Amino acid sequence: MTTDRLFVVLGAISALIAVAAGAFGAHALRARLDADLLAVFETGARYQMYHALGLFVAAWAWTRWQAPPAAWAGWLFVIGTVLFSGSLYALALSGVRALGAVTPFGGAAFLAGWAALAWSALGRP
Repeated sequence: MTTDRLFVVLGAISALIAVAAGAFGAHALRARLDADLLAVFETGARYQMYHALGLFVAAWAWTRWQAPPAAWAGWLFVIGTVLFSGSLYALALSGVRALGAVTPFGGAAFLAGWAALAWSALGRP
């Protein structure tokens, strides 16, 4: 599978999971979680959706410029989603606040992914 198609597939799956998580949070968790933990869960779903869309942009950038940083961006978005959104989901569902220590690593991956995406555009005419 080509890099662009892989990122579209991963982006679509990630968006599907983000929508399902958002619905799960809004319907199943609203009565079960305290407001602060529900907000944490919703933040995870929101950022997962943002970066699912980012995967589509990385796929487009790879197709447009074939620049390695576009591929790095896609993988950084995947890693960021697992670390950032995954740790927030786990924190909200378990109540174990120590899981929040993982979240900044996911945020750093997101930031690096957006920087790599910009670099891919700047590096090609």
